[in-house]
Amino acid sequence: MLLFLIAVILSCKEDPKTHDHNDHLTEKGYQLFDYVDPDTRDTILMQQYFIAFLKRGPNRSQDSLEAAKLQEAHLKHLDRMYDLGYADISGPFGDDGDIRGITIYNVPTFKMADSLANMDPMVKAGRLKIEIHPWWAAKGFPLR
Repeated sequence: MLLFLIAVILSCKEDPKTHDHNDHLTEKGYQLFDYVDPDTRDTILMQQYFIAFLKRGPNRSQDSLEAAKLQEAHLKHLDRMYDLGYADISGPFGDDGDIRGITIYNVPTFKMADSLANMDPMVKAGRLKIEIHPWWAAKGFPLR
């Protein structure tokens, strides 16, 4: 657990391209690298994930019944992403800001993450819009 926490902190603070590491791809095209801690020389296998920020969209004029139907379809979409192994974790933020929630996609490419995120019924309806960023974390960190 401590190793995971260190890897997450390092992945948020530092650009992985600036460290002593060995880049490689898995057989399915996932980008991985070995992060070598400069102090301890411990090696942490890092993987590229994609964080989709679900932001307040331009079309929020749905009535409460339509919004509830969209929310149900949104949750079914996320369940499908989990079942297919494409998403590892997601959830809403607890405030009422423009960023409504996140989903972390465990897929090999930005294009695939973008395509999957834009299949969300809330996005299609314009109630949410997507902003995706590549993110490095310890391989296998997300747990459902």
